[in-house]
Amino acid sequence: MASVAELPTKENPVLVTQASILARPMTPERRMADAIRALAIDAVEKARSGHPGMPMGMAEVATVLWSRLHKYVAPDPHWPDRDRFVLSAGHGSMLLYALLYLTGHAGMGIEEIKRFRQLHSPAAGHPEYGANPAIETTTGPLGQGISTAVGMALAERILAARFGRSLVDHRTWVICSDGDLMEGVSHEAGSLAGHLRLDRLTVLWDDNHISIDGDTELSNTDDQLKRFASYGWATKRVDGFDAAAVGAALSMAMRSKKPTLIACRTIIGFGAPKKAGTAAAHGSPLGPEEAQAAKAALGWNYPPFEVPDGLRAQWAEVGARGAKTRRAWLKRLAHHPQREEFERVIAGQLPATYHETLAALRAEIAATKPKLASRASSQKVLETLVPAVPEIIGGSADLTPSNLTYVKGTPTIAPGNYGGRYVHYGIREHGMAACVNGMALHGGLIPYGATFFIFTDYMRPSLRLAALMRKRVIHVLTHDSIGLGEDGPTHQPVEQLASLRAMPNMHVLRPADTMETAECWDLALRRTDGPSLLVLSRQSLPTMRTDTGENRCARGGYVLAEADGARRATLIATGSEVTIAMAAREALAAEGTQVAVVSLPCWDLFAQQDDAYRAGVLGHAPRVGVEAASSFGWDRWLGPDGIFIGLDHFGESAPYEDIYRDVGITAEAVAAAVRKKLT
Repeated sequence: MASVAELPTKENPVLVTQASILARPMTPERRMADAIRALAIDAVEKARSGHPGMPMGMAEVATVLWSRLHKYVAPDPHWPDRDRFVLSAGHGSMLLYALLYLTGHAGMGIEEIKRFRQLHSPAAGHPEYGANPAIETTTGPLGQGISTAVGMALAERILAARFGRSLVDHRTWVICSDGDLMEGVSHEAGSLAGHLRLDRLTVLWDDNHISIDGDTELSNTDDQLKRFASYGWATKRVDGFDAAAVGAALSMAMRSKKPTLIACRTIIGFGAPKKAGTAAAHGSPLGPEEAQAAKAALGWNYPPFEVPDGLRAQWAEVGARGAKTRRAWLKRLAHHPQREEFERVIAGQLPATYHETLAALRAEIAATKPKLASRASSQKVLETLVPAVPEIIGGSADLTPSNLTYVKGTPTIAPGNYGGRYVHYGIREHGMAACVNGMALHGGLIPYGATFFIFTDYMRPSLRLAALMRKRVIHVLTHDSIGLGEDGPTHQPVEQLASLRAMPNMHVLRPADTMETAECWDLALRRTDGPSLLVLSRQSLPTMRTDTGENRCARGGYVLAEADGARRATLIATGSEVTIAMAAREALAAEGTQVAVVSLPCWDLFAQQDDAYRAGVLGHAPRVGVEAASSFGWDRWLGPDGIFIGLDHFGESAPYEDIYRDVGITAEAVAAAVRKKLT
């Protein structure tokens, strides 16, 4: 038996031993927690896989939180003013599923628990957003949950500033692991939360000192409380098996003017005679003998998946605890002067005047034909749309003057002042992406972040989760190619387009001019089933379209300029290279060779069109692809005999015109390739 989980010291006076805890008098909350433990043991044993240790160790903490302070109503998991609960330690998913089952949440009954980690079960190996309405976010990649929660807490403060505490007055609770706090993104997001003084955020750290390799001291000796205190957090250390101590710490967090980190000293796999306090309890079933012995140690003498009626009734009362609070909130909403607007933004609907505003912008672009870098075109679009759509919340990772994402006159969000609409994230690209996810998950806001396109490499785990969860998240990604010039290959994206296009459900939008940029922003704002990346140039691009009818980018690709006669070839390009393709078309036409130019701003949308449309756009003549990026994936559109003009190597440091000439991405090179193909 693991007898001593931690020896007390002056700095850490909490002593937690399994024997002493089991010897404590049984309390109602301890018995409620044992129901969580038993369900976790049973589900993992039946699935023959899973992580029983964390739910067994954190059951008391979760019980105190959910029975005393966490504000929710099981019959209405979408109640806008509910508290948000994030299980950042997603490997311990049975903790969440047990809580949902015991509190009476629909869709997580005992049959679902029995199908833990099975195909199409809502009780997946790690919590998955959408699998059950009460799962607030997908977690599992460590560090993502706590960082996403920072965005949720920020969203609550922003909406409270706009609509008042009578409609928006809730908290964000997180249970995280040692591993969550080791991940770098937790540093980024934790620092931002402390800076912004997000006092409605409380993190309960499962301080069990165990990772897969063994004791955490093998690789990590940080003083996490001091680290978070340096960020501006309130901190507290408690015995995670002492309900009174946990409750007192949570009450302290409720009063704090800072975000709060509570270190809950626990024993992983609590109750298991041989595996408690060891890595063996982390990521695999206890085994039949150890599972039965653990239940015996806990005094749990019920068959698998059975919770006695008395305990079920206690938990049912907990699940209904917030009903009165919700009814009072509904009455306030019914008489609130901003009710209609509040319900609109929570539903994710754009303002009624949105389409009229966009149409006026497109008409202006057609009339003025600006020559702008697409990043500047994006700024022009934002200057129109941000005032018209008040739920848009922008921000940049310390590149605002380069990304051109700030709209003049827009107030910024600052510590204690959440009435702004722009966030200075600092040089925290990964943390920004996670926070933006959290804001979108919270609801009521349409967030966008911004950085250089190359730095999506820092953001990728959070981008992937946005795609997996199908949330309306927007990122403005400028300096999109070798076109950024002198900063050189460290900052010049090459493989990023191909990589992100390969990500399911991710719309990568690379507009060719100001009109396409407006259309791509429109697509991103109207898309409610997934994230969008606006990939934008540093160099100026001429306006090539003046039509203001349909959003042509909505089809992903279209014929920008048809051949004057029978097509001899089709030039297919994206973004800044569309200008090059148009120049090549003109040069070839002067020689009597007629070619068409296709703009392909979004591959994913183009792939969704029917075969007849795609065939009509691409044609049957030889195809030439032009893009200042990797060739990877282009054969999908070019076919086996197509030609690609781009680069499959890193760039150079020089003025961008010189780099384009050096790598052979020019109108002359395109025209020469067509001539060679046709001879």
